Amino acid sequence: MAIKPYLQIARFDHWFKNIFILPGIVLAVYEHHWQIQAGLVPRIVIGLLAIGCIASSNYVINEIIDAPRDALHPVKRHRPVPSGLVNVRIGYIQWLVLALIGTGLSIRLGAEFVASVLSLWVMGCLYNIPPIRLKDKPYLDVLSESVNNPIRLLVGWYAAGMSKLPPVSLVAAYWMIGAFFMGVKRFAELRRIRDPETARRYRDSFGYYNEQRLLISIIYYAVAFGLFFGVFIMRYRLELLLSIPLVAGFIGWYMNLGFLPDSPAQYPEQLYKQRGFIIYVSGCTLAMLILFRVHLPVLYRIFQPTVRLP
Repeated sequence: MAIKPYLQIARFDHWFKNIFILPGIVLAVYEHHWQIQAGLVPRIVIGLLAIGCIASSNYVINEIIDAPRDALHPVKRHRPVPSGLVNVRIGYIQWLVLALIGTGLSIRLGAEFVASVLSLWVMGCLYNIPPIRLKDKPYLDVLSESVNNPIRLLVGWYAAGMSKLPPVSLVAAYWMIGAFFMGVKRFAELRRIRDPETARRYRDSFGYYNEQRLLISIIYYAVAFGLFFGVFIMRYRLELLLSIPLVAGFIGWYMNLGFLPDSPAQYPEQLYKQRGFIIYVSGCTLAMLILFRVHLPVLYRIFQPTVRLP
């Protein structure tokens, strides 16, 4: 039995998405006034391994259940399961084993961390497995997949040793920016397939979606992200106001990627190949980290309320 196909369906190369736990870690360290807590690095390593195994478990069930539809996709039809390279029974065992490993590792980091990791696995089941299968429901497909974003934020937060909830406004902003990413991905996929009937057979939600509906939803997600992120900034870190032009540029650039032929937005794991975009994102991240560290009293004077409403 060849091992490679089973490694491929676990998508270990997608573990890079767990970088989305980093803001949760940074926020926790900021909460502790930039004091690094004892044992932080081992906790983060265990946390990354735990969420990685849970994510791979979700990828495995996705590959198994979606195989008949992936066979209709111009690129995904070459995946191991639709290509007949995977024994489906062994695949189901792999799905459960990865989930058990991830859960076992998470127990070492506390009840809040376990709950966060298990919620990621449960969302993967709701997203992929019939009869619920949120993946086939318009808008719910995007919102349910993108909820993995704030879950990863919570994973980073609790991996850093926190026990209370992080700011709800940031959690909501994280969810909406994730929905924006997923909306652009759907938009790019629809443009790539082109034929409406083929698109519908590949993904049920594409029987409802068209470019106009997807673009409207993408705008909604981007605006909702901006509003929630603005609430977080005004309540917790006013210096981040200076990052808004950079964040707006990031949203515009990512939207542009969605319009490219065979858009890289369809395959987020390959975005590292967009060198200019990655440099820009790195610059934005560095700027935001600096703004978390510096204090600018002038901003607090400028934005001090001048009228107090009853």
